[in-house]
Amino acid sequence: MPSVHWQRVLIGIACCAATLTLWSLCIWQLTIRFHKETTGPVEPTCFCLNGGVCQDGACVCPSEWVGSFCEIVNFCEASTYTANISENVIKNLTFEWIIVGKYGNSEEKCEPYTVNGNTSIAIRLCSREGRTPMLEPPKILNCNENLDSLALQVETADSSSVSAIASNTQILTSMPNKLTTQNISAAANIAVKILRKPNISEDSHASVAAVATVSQLLDASEIEFKHNNLVNVTASLTKTMEEFSLTGNITQTNVAVQSVPLKLGSSTILFLAQTDTTLGYFQSTKLEIHENVPGLSSELSNEVQILLNIIRSSNNGRAGFVLYQNDKLFQSRIYKSHNNFSKQIVSGNIDGGRTSGVEMAFNPKYNTSKFQLRDHACVFWDYAINDWSTTGCTKGRDQFLRCTCNHTTNFAVLMAFQTKYKYAKPLECISYIGVGLSIAGLVITILFQIFTRKTRKSSVTWVLVSLCFSMLIFNIIFISGIENQNARNHSSNTSEYFQQYSTSNTLLTSDVVDPPADSWCMVVAVLLHYFLLATFMWTALNSAQLYLLLLRAMKPLPGHFIVTMSIIGWGIPAVVVAITLGATYREGKALNYRQEEFCWLAALDQNQNFSTKKPMLWSFLLPVAVILLFNITIFIKIIVSVLWKENKNLTRNKKDSFLKKMTGTISIIVVLGITWTIGYLMLISHEEASLVFSYVFCIFNATQGLQICILYTFRSPIFKKKVSKTLPVFGVSEIPFYLHSETYHVSKSQPAKHSHGTFRSFEISSENISLSTLSAISNC
Repeated sequence: MPSVHWQRVLIGIACCAATLTLWSLCIWQLTIRFHKETTGPVEPTCFCLNGGVCQDGACVCPSEWVGSFCEIVNFCEASTYTANISENVIKNLTFEWIIVGKYGNSEEKCEPYTVNGNTSIAIRLCSREGRTPMLEPPKILNCNENLDSLALQVETADSSSVSAIASNTQILTSMPNKLTTQNISAAANIAVKILRKPNISEDSHASVAAVATVSQLLDASEIEFKHNNLVNVTASLTKTMEEFSLTGNITQTNVAVQSVPLKLGSSTILFLAQTDTTLGYFQSTKLEIHENVPGLSSELSNEVQILLNIIRSSNNGRAGFVLYQNDKLFQSRIYKSHNNFSKQIVSGNIDGGRTSGVEMAFNPKYNTSKFQLRDHACVFWDYAINDWSTTGCTKGRDQFLRCTCNHTTNFAVLMAFQTKYKYAKPLECISYIGVGLSIAGLVITILFQIFTRKTRKSSVTWVLVSLCFSMLIFNIIFISGIENQNARNHSSNTSEYFQQYSTSNTLLTSDVVDPPADSWCMVVAVLLHYFLLATFMWTALNSAQLYLLLLRAMKPLPGHFIVTMSIIGWGIPAVVVAITLGATYREGKALNYRQEEFCWLAALDQNQNFSTKKPMLWSFLLPVAVILLFNITIFIKIIVSVLWKENKNLTRNKKDSFLKKMTGTISIIVVLGITWTIGYLMLISHEEASLVFSYVFCIFNATQGLQICILYTFRSPIFKKKVSKTLPVFGVSEIPFYLHSETYHVSKSQPAKHSHGTFRSFEISSENISLSTLSAISNC
């Protein structure tokens, strides 16, 4: 058998072996995927009214509604009230609707010339009596007093003036979102001085207003509390609240103070805050204190519990408790919070007795469908360092987060969460199948282009082979390494979860825990980033080459064209990847660069929303958008000036001419990667539309390599000719194989033998270029 015949046989065998190997890899990956997938727990559904959202089987209601189905009104309607503003001045005060437990501001303002010019002149509380919201009489502001002037007066104020100062302070802090650091400092100092007044708990009006002021401060912006000049102020305030808890019993939205007298034979005192099961939401007034209980309660409705073990008590002893609904008064320099989960702080204090220790149990509420609790630390606020400390505290875990400490100060549980990651499984299947087809097509195309390179210009072969090679490497890495090993091994098994949970009570530094480091996933993400950018860069170079060959045929190609294209095609993507890594990657912070669900560029923030600060936008989407815009511009120029331009030299019938034009158009769309523009439509926030575009995007682009193979290899007359000669070797010579091939001249004045290969030898104007030129480029 002639050697050339064996060469064809070896080519066929090599193509088949490569295709079978790569297809086996695809099937193996899919088999592993389906084998390891387990059916997760079915989340119960719920029916929510009035804008409620079903989360973890329960309705999460907007602030205006409560109840199991968000069916109970939780606000007071808009109202008016006629009040004496000052002597001989009566005004009708108008209030918008007010959330239960909150104060609403009047629309009427202080006169501009007063100290509190343009400040609401009154506030009104919306409270609840049973299921019915009700409005209390408004409190009137003295328009000639502000927080600074009140702070100067409170020190020397007598008991008759304290109530007015407390009321004015409460009104001036009733809009927490507008409070500055200076306002918070002044209001906190006023509250401290009021609560330290002798027998202040007997003045219910002043003490309630002071505690209400503290509650309103806890609604102020978190940023305002981060200033160093507030450290001493907040420490003084929390110490004062502990002292006041021995005599006061006041409950506000964000803070509750409870006290109880100690009996001579008391051994334990249990303070707990419960979820109100009748209304289906946490109500801060649902507080209970029990004496001589054997231990902490096991009821899951208890959100916070603190148990004081008493060694000795006297007849006149007292126990006091303070519950804060967030930690804004306890700004840590060590523990950094990135999520908005509330962190309840509870303290227990005893006067006239001693304790042998304190036990606590916390039942934190967070979105279990998005986050998984990975660790917690039992801490107390150490006033010596003005920060959290774990000294003398141990932790435990069952259905509650449990703590045991030998202190009776402000306690908290610091928590660390890990985001739960999910996959779009239907898209995975489409991607794997499409990529498998693309790999086979790309291998065939590369081999065909290399073995038939003598029939065309070297630049044409080099650009297409480089494009196919970068796409091939990307696809191989995609199917073999796109999945993160951490996500693959993730399990919701309870026993495995508790094995991962640390038993050491170590002070945490953040409420966010990154998954275990996966260096292999990082390498895969970098390679995918590089080769996909290289693929797009080579599509742009292909556009440039088509422009030079088709639209500037009279001018020669630039010098060192292949070298220049190689530097651009492989070098620019490397620079982009290097800059991205340098700007985002840090030791232990790999997720600044890549995602966790799979090994690709990071795109979403902590709330799973697309972030403009992540590298997906500025290191991939924007560069690709520029390339696609360039490719689309060249594409339009080619179809207008070449493909669909009327050519009198075309002798085919009208129907065949139209099919030829459509095939040429599709060929350019595929090789220039224009279908990738669909990916930008996936960014649409509408869920159904985004899903449709996701499927279309995967189907078209996962099979891009196969499309290139069909349009640039299988349709080639050379490929058809070689296949017709190779098939008889495999014993299928009896199969009829009809080949149809036509050669068009670039110019009538040139012989047919020049229609393939060297296009620069034709000294013609762009007006003489016809569809045959593009056909020659794509079929050679």
